[in-house]
Amino acid sequence: MQELSEKAGKECRRVVGLISGTSADGVDAALVELRGSGANLRCSPLAFETLRWPDVVRQGVLDLCEDRAGIDQLCQANAQLGALFAEAALAVIARAGYKPEEIDLIGSHGQTVRHLPGGDPPSTLQIGDASVIAQRTGIVTIADFRTADMAVGGQGAPLVPLVDWLLFGHEEQSRVLLNIGGISNVTIVPAGESIEGICAFDTGPGNMLIDAAVERATGGRECFDRDGARAARGVVDQALLSRLMAHPYLQREPPKSTGREEFGTAFLEEVTRRASSTPDDLIATLTEFSALSIAEGIGRAVSKPVAEVWVAGGGVHNVHLLERLRLAMPHTQVESLRGLGIDPDAREAISFAVLANETFVGHAGNVPAATGAQRPVVLGKIALP
Repeated sequence: MQELSEKAGKECRRVVGLISGTSADGVDAALVELRGSGANLRCSPLAFETLRWPDVVRQGVLDLCEDRAGIDQLCQANAQLGALFAEAALAVIARAGYKPEEIDLIGSHGQTVRHLPGGDPPSTLQIGDASVIAQRTGIVTIADFRTADMAVGGQGAPLVPLVDWLLFGHEEQSRVLLNIGGISNVTIVPAGESIEGICAFDTGPGNMLIDAAVERATGGRECFDRDGARAARGVVDQALLSRLMAHPYLQREPPKSTGREEFGTAFLEEVTRRASSTPDDLIATLTEFSALSIAEGIGRAVSKPVAEVWVAGGGVHNVHLLERLRLAMPHTQVESLRGLGIDPDAREAISFAVLANETFVGHAGNVPAATGAQRPVVLGKIALP
């Protein structure tokens, strides 16, 4: 406990952030140096690493997400993923040239296997045991960030808006921070606004449906559309696209969040049954669906066109997807987050390093305007080595 008090009193901390996203293909790990906290925070990225999982691990996670596995598999996966998250943390620490004892904290989002904000009661579950991470690394670990927000009436997502406001808020320029992962989410940060003025929500599918359609078309030989090449070859099925754009989720007002429960395997199977086109045509249509749903979601949330959209996540590498998004938002600059000095692949891992730091000093980490929570709360649970 004395060591914890010493860490809490430090002005500068080295923190690892860990996350596995909706694609469930590995762990993103970022090491950052953080000075201060809250509005006085200064963040310096030090290293980034992605630990890819074996196919059998990914399939096991997807089976859990799609309700094809039992409680024993869930229990074992929680411990197994904890070990993999710890391995990723140690790898990024080594890449930066540090030793584990030189790191102050780990913030781990874990792997979401179920997110039911509309359930009775609302609930969510992220696995990757924090105690396993703490014991294998010897580093204080903070995890399970979503449940505190849900306990006070929030959706438990999105959780990155606080970080977006701290790192990217600007006195004179409004900005939209867009993450295109399996699901796409946005944070709209108006110029010079306090944190209460931001808006954030999941827009709908990002890469999830595209990736699944590529896997289906190639018999598992490919798991994503590199550079959007398949979509670029295909022809959009306008009738199918119109049905997709009428999905009820897109019409809901924020706060809102979604995941595989809404846009997973069952949804893709239904879409595939309705499609009368080639695999590349289907991929083109799903890519257009992602781009248009993002643009429409942003357009519904703002009163006038935004000038800047900064993109992170795996979708930033899909050239065709970004081209379609730019066409859907002709008056907006759509660029990689790298233009603001942050590796777009590292953005979410960095976010959970920052959130862990805020938790450690006793600051709230949720944004009620984004999640719908009744009040700000400190997020996460602490596991000691």
